[in-house]
Amino acid sequence: MINIYERSLAGKITREDALKLLDSNPFQLFDLADRLRKEIVGDEVTFVTNRNIDITDRCMIGCAFCSFRDSIGYEMTIEEILQSIKEAKDIGATEICLFGGVMPHMTVEYYCDLISTIKSNYDIELHALSPVEVYHAAKASDMSIKEALKTFRDAGLDTMTGASAEILIDEVRAIICPKKVSTAQWVDIIKEAHKIGIPTTSTIMYGTVETWEDRIEHLFILRDIQRETGGFTELVPMTFLGENNEAGNESAGASGLDDLKMHAIARIILGRDIPNIQASWIKIGTRMAQMALCCGANDLGGTMMEDKISIAAGASHGEYLSRGEMASIINAIGRIPAERTTTYKRVKLNV
Repeated sequence: MINIYERSLAGKITREDALKLLDSNPFQLFDLADRLRKEIVGDEVTFVTNRNIDITDRCMIGCAFCSFRDSIGYEMTIEEILQSIKEAKDIGATEICLFGGVMPHMTVEYYCDLISTIKSNYDIELHALSPVEVYHAAKASDMSIKEALKTFRDAGLDTMTGASAEILIDEVRAIICPKKVSTAQWVDIIKEAHKIGIPTTSTIMYGTVETWEDRIEHLFILRDIQRETGGFTELVPMTFLGENNEAGNESAGASGLDDLKMHAIARIILGRDIPNIQASWIKIGTRMAQMALCCGANDLGGTMMEDKISIAAGASHGEYLSRGEMASIINAIGRIPAERTTTYKRVKLNV
């Protein structure tokens, strides 16, 4: 394990290394990931005070793993969105995450009007738009990806989501999200965003039909992008939630042990390249998130306020944690709470 530790710090982990580690004693795997976490980012556990706003559940994509599409049948007005942002600002949120489906009327102009209206009313970091949303908006507006991204940036978009990645293996995508962008398209859009100064998160959704080899390949794709652009702020592993969706009929999802292995192997593969690994409490629960924080992760995600998408798919861990609750969860495992912005700048913690 000593050689693996050193190779991870040096950025020289191989696919073969990763597969061997996954076959090893899981406690050795977790210990290695935790030691790397301590070396790379120390004992702080970060979180962001934010709000998720799911602007619509209408979507023309139709992914097999989605439980949110047309679950209610709504599209928020700009007034409703601004009211949600006001409620977030009232509790000191520094980030707003906009999510929703893809529809033909969601053009570049549609998103820019929304972005500019939000930014003219509130001083808050706006984290929105995934590669699939960018692709369809650009297509609907007869614009290039680069033109669309520059227009979003100039309208006030601060950071972009790394959603719609799922598993970056086209054979898997053909089963779970055949109408989404291809692996190459996702990679190209993310690289273009980074090149024009829009940082993004990165994600992996695991637990459907993919193999561990697929998951590892996905992580190496992310690592290669980061080495080229340096534009990823974090990795967010997202365990598949199988209620109320087609994919849930084919897969029971990942086990708790696999959840921990996913965070650990991500730490080992990504090393110093993507130093921030999030444990999504709303997906895996606060207790499992505490475990993940002891297996390589260093971030607890956001306070959220709401997450209609996860709830529709069966998440039962709540939709909101206060600053104080986040700090208590972190203190309980002997780590140091640190509030951050979207791009991991520190905010003074008052709890």
